[in-house]
Amino acid sequence: MKVLSAIITVAAGVGAALALYWLLNKLAELLPGRWEGRIKPYFFIAPAFLAVALYLIYPAIVTVLNSFQDRASEEWVGFENYTELLSSTPFQKTLFNTVLWILIVPAVTVVVGLAVAVLADRLKPGAEKLSKTIIFLPMAIALVGASQIWGLIYDAAPKGQPQIGLMNAIWTKLGHDPVAWLQQSTLHFNSILLMVVLLWAQVGFSMVLLSAAVKGVPADTLEAARIDGASERQTFFQVVVPQIKGTMITVFVTVTIAVMKIFDIVYVMTNGNFNTNVLGNEFYNQLNTNFNNGAAAAIVVILMIAVIPVMAYQVRHFRAEEASA
Repeated sequence: MKVLSAIITVAAGVGAALALYWLLNKLAELLPGRWEGRIKPYFFIAPAFLAVALYLIYPAIVTVLNSFQDRASEEWVGFENYTELLSSTPFQKTLFNTVLWILIVPAVTVVVGLAVAVLADRLKPGAEKLSKTIIFLPMAIALVGASQIWGLIYDAAPKGQPQIGLMNAIWTKLGHDPVAWLQQSTLHFNSILLMVVLLWAQVGFSMVLLSAAVKGVPADTLEAARIDGASERQTFFQVVVPQIKGTMITVFVTVTIAVMKIFDIVYVMTNGNFNTNVLGNEFYNQLNTNFNNGAAAAIVVILMIAVIPVMAYQVRHFRAEEASA
């Protein structure tokens, strides 16, 4: 029944879209010839604009307004939600953890993805495809599922009991007592363990894009560098990397935006306990645990403000690349 329901839903959705555009096309054909050509493009893009307005712009406006209201969204309180959040020590730690994710995960994803792409490209064709497929597979797993998998790796049982967690199984075999890894907040060690989960899921994405970029580097430039006496390391860093800089920036920005709104991993593995909280998880707790609409909306606005410069830089970079192409 679930499969049948899914098929019916897809068929109904596609059918409704076809019927809508058929109707819009017929309406455009009723116009005089000159006006038909002018109006028809707007008819075809109107549904997309309406969807963006309904599902993105309107909720964003409502969220901004709610951030200036009380927890029940009934009275205006000005900037009270922002001042309470930013002056709260737990929220300051949450902000610091989020910044830590932003500083570490995107950079490591690009570096590891590039390293894997370069090394895999040097394998034989069959081995290259197999290795890239294995590395890319985690992308097909939802972050909730990935969190469950890594939760088993980090699992800790009391001393004397069988350790099903891989890390503790190895650690106890070396003669040490089991460690509750996700409770080790010294130097944010547990946050770094959570970052590993996202890295595991994102490295495949980085590898695919960067591998395509590396393969797209003209062979003439590589040959010229080698003729001039450049070593392989010099050729890579001074010839290859500058030519794939655009793709590296794209991967970096994409992963940065994903990190800013990270929620699944933290919620499933620690729910923000042991000093691992991030903005996405704090928003969820404020909305669904504390029932504080004002604070939750203020957190979303903070995230939107943080994302805007990143998006602006990405757009400027894209336009600069288009202009130089």
